[in-house]
Amino acid sequence: MSDAATALHHPAVEPAESPLTPESWGKLGMWIFLAGDAVGFGVLLASYGALRAGSVDWPHPAQVLGIQLTALMTFLLICSSVTMVKALEALKASNLPRAKMFLLLTALGGAIFVGLQAYEWTHLIERGLKVFGNPWGATLFGASFFMITGFHGLHVTGGVIYLLTIYRVVSRVTDMRYNYMVAEIAGLYWHFVDLVWIMVFTFVYLL
Repeated sequence: MSDAATALHHPAVEPAESPLTPESWGKLGMWIFLAGDAVGFGVLLASYGALRAGSVDWPHPAQVLGIQLTALMTFLLICSSVTMVKALEALKASNLPRAKMFLLLTALGGAIFVGLQAYEWTHLIERGLKVFGNPWGATLFGASFFMITGFHGLHVTGGVIYLLTIYRVVSRVTDMRYNYMVAEIAGLYWHFVDLVWIMVFTFVYLL
């Protein structure tokens, strides 16, 4: 049989492409990170609940911490999630100026949140709340409050730096598909941070 006939009867088999693309690898890595982070926040909130349930003089958060400021902080983070979605929509439509604007608005929302949290901490410390002291009751209230809100505040700070890095990337890279990919992965982190804050706000400030 000739080589041509052999080729007809036995066509070359193209190697199958891997289903894991750089985009899917990036998302997988972020989801793994967020899963581990969720466990960390879950442990902190569960410990807070256990300490509160076992204390007879745990102060009522709404009377001590104040809700108006933290409600504004929560609103800011929710709005920042919306602007993150808008940035992704703009990148998908290859509208780079609009995408950059919404990325900056998202980072600005996070930066204002951190600034308001610093103001809240300063105000509470001036009123006597310390890591190892609490003028309104259980000593561990201060430690748990600063640990949970501080841990989340570090995540928001890291997220703002992350978003500004993505802003720099999309400003320099012309490949819109790549820009959308890296921004989408950053969006997963930012939405996670926002969701965690809603849980922190509910458990620590409202209940």
